[in-house]
Amino acid sequence: MKLFQQMLVATASLGLIAPIAAQASDVINLEGMNDYNRSKKSSSTRFDSNTFVNEVNEDLATLKGRVDGLEAQQNNFEAGSFSDTTTLDGTVDMTVSSIDTDDDTYTGPVKFNYTYTWNLNSSFTGDDNLYVRIKTGNHSGASAKSSYEGNTYLKVGNTKGDSLTVDKLWYSFPVGERNTITVGPKIENYYMHGTTPSLYKPVLKAFTLGGNAAAYGASTSPGAGWKYVADNGFAVSSNFTTQKGNEASGILTDQGKTSWATQVGYTQPRYSVSAIVNMKYNGWEDGYFTSIAGKKRATEGDGNSTNIGLRGWWRPENTGSATPSISVGYDTSETDATGNSNTTAYFVGLNWQDIFSADDRIGAAFGQPQKHEDDTVDPFLYEFYYDYKVNDSITVTPAIFGGTSKNSTGTEVDMTGYVVNTTFKF
Repeated sequence: MKLFQQMLVATASLGLIAPIAAQASDVINLEGMNDYNRSKKSSSTRFDSNTFVNEVNEDLATLKGRVDGLEAQQNNFEAGSFSDTTTLDGTVDMTVSSIDTDDDTYTGPVKFNYTYTWNLNSSFTGDDNLYVRIKTGNHSGASAKSSYEGNTYLKVGNTKGDSLTVDKLWYSFPVGERNTITVGPKIENYYMHGTTPSLYKPVLKAFTLGGNAAAYGASTSPGAGWKYVADNGFAVSSNFTTQKGNEASGILTDQGKTSWATQVGYTQPRYSVSAIVNMKYNGWEDGYFTSIAGKKRATEGDGNSTNIGLRGWWRPENTGSATPSISVGYDTSETDATGNSNTTAYFVGLNWQDIFSADDRIGAAFGQPQKHEDDTVDPFLYEFYYDYKVNDSITVTPAIFGGTSKNSTGTEVDMTGYVVNTTFKF
């Protein structure tokens, strides 16, 4: 090989290893090569290219050995890690909260609680999904005593009692291009709908899903559902869940407490409207969002209820403007259960994004939790909060909430709550 061709070989070899030169500087000493070249030039007028190329080849062989070793270590790590079809993410919520009321029987302490959540998603075909949520925490469930639980239950709250449990578990898979089937032993109906009912991101759980009143309110239970989502934004879904369906009463039986929900919706990039009818049978228990403490809906005997919910949302074309996204909801229900009454509820939620810094969020919401027709007091609830995103993994959310409710004796109570929640994502 001529000298010029040999120089081309040497140049090409250096070009191949240049992207990893920073990591392999201890293997290939470029300064040493220069010294070698200078020494040769000082002792001889002819450059010994064969020796140079041989030394480069030796260095490349050493580098290849190290790369092979790293690949072996990576393979060993992957062998003991999650399946390559499974992804894991999680959150830790640390919450400091307190509530003041004009109820002389209650003085709200300052509480420090946490919630720890793992989300695992596995796919076996590329289009299906097995979802598992593992959760623990030490919230009592609410920011106040149980008498006000219906209106002070935090979205990040839980009642796990420091026990690590499987909180959600279901499997979904496509049927054709537009249909999806979901089935699982631990699921809630709104995970199976085709239309997102609300854009508002709440602090209080009572403000989720556009009010989360009787139409969307559910409990984690065995269930299954179907949804169809067209390419023009139209969607329809139907699903059921059965409380204690894992026990002797079973699912879809005359003894089972079953919620059957059907939703129809239409969504475009900047707005959405939807309607839902949720039929609840055989004494289905709703305890979270009642305005009368401890009072369940449709819990007497074989009580049944018909619950209708209307939802809509709109958002501006761009974030960072003074115009917020708007989410609204209205619910009504009728029940034939002994000792219970019909209810109404409404909700309005506003979100501003990217106002003071990138990815921040301002939230304001107000509404009426489920009001029974025999209530002598109109319940009312509001909240204000600010999400400050420290970085991609940490968000701090101070919030204030309050309103009017009833205590366990039926007395009207005014309350004000304070919350600072810090969320860590991983």
